[in-house]
Amino acid sequence: MKKTFLILILCISFLACERSINLPAPFDPCNTVTGLCEITGIIQKQGVTSYQYGTHIISEYALRSNSVILDDFINYNATIIGYRIEGYPIDGGPVYIEVTDIVCDVMD
Repeated sequence: MKKTFLILILCISFLACERSINLPAPFDPCNTVTGLCEITGIIQKQGVTSYQYGTHIISEYALRSNSVILDDFINYNATIIGYRIEGYPIDGGPVYIEVTDIVCDVMD
């Protein structure tokens, strides 16, 4: 009985380790060398959050910009280009991006 239990535990451990090895790394839209980020999605106005940073969001990333008026692109599908802000994420929040340029799919 002890031998069967030990074999069962070893098999479960092996299967658990095998799965974690095969999981792909999470996608990071920011270049680790240059820090340049390129993220596509629908730009939304940021509401009240627990982490309290960013004025807008896109694809689960918090945004701010000193060079682009992000309000002009709310509800549009766009690609933002910018840089990851050092020291974030904090308080369980998302990665924080300083937007330097936007490429919008279609604007009226």
